[in-house]
Parts: sequence; structure tokens; C-alpha cells
Amino acid sequence: MDHRALIGAVAERTGLSREESADISRAVLEGLADQLSDGEARRLAADLPGLTEQLQARRRRKKEAHTVKLRDFIRQVSERTGLTDEEARAGAGAVLGALAGSLTKEEYRHLTGQLPAEYRRLVAAG
Repeated sequence: MDHRALIGAVAERTGLSREESADISRAVLEGLADQLSDGEARRLAADLPGLTEQLQARRRRKKEAHTVKLRDFIRQVSERTGLTDEEARAGAGAVLGALAGSLTKEEYRHLTGQLPAEYRRLVAAG
């Protein structure tokens, strides 16, 4: 999925403007990349043309995943974007939903497999 398609999908799912959708998409993807193992962060970057450099720059040199509780992740996304927690939650669900629709089941399973189970509920709620 390219950057433009992701932003469009997030805007459609949330009703946010394209600018807000771009901001929240970037914040969510950066937050996810920060939590994933090095290999999985590289895989996510490879699956998202146009965001590869940005995600690779965010990667920390680590082998293991370092997860964050969902409520803390939502708060971080809200702080990065200036959106409310509710908008950040909806945006995070929209980003994950767009990824679920564009990645293969195997690729998406790899991505979410390193995240706490509560993240998967974001997609179901969106």
C-alpha cells in the first residue's frame, strides 16, 4: 500500500481531513515501528512504499519487540498529532484496518503478532 492510498483509506474510515489522516497515519506507523523487532520493522517499511525511509529512521537498533500498552500508545498518538484520544483511537484502528486490507494475511499476522492482543480489537471496533 502506498502512502497516498493509506491516507485516503484512513480519511474514509475516520472522517478526518486528509491532513489529519496523514498526521495520524505517520504517528501510528512510527509508534508501531518503535515497538516491533528490527526484522518486523524492516518488513513493515518494505510493505509501505513512500514511508520506508521515515520508518527506517525511527527504528531503534534492537532485536526484540518492545510493546506499549494500548492506552499508552493511543495517548502517544494523540500527543504527536494534537487529536483527541478518541480521534487517535479511531485513527489507529483505521490505519490497522487499512493495513489488514492491503497486506496478505501472513504479513498482517507478522505485524500484529508482536503487539498486545488489545491492538487487534481496534480494527474490530473501527
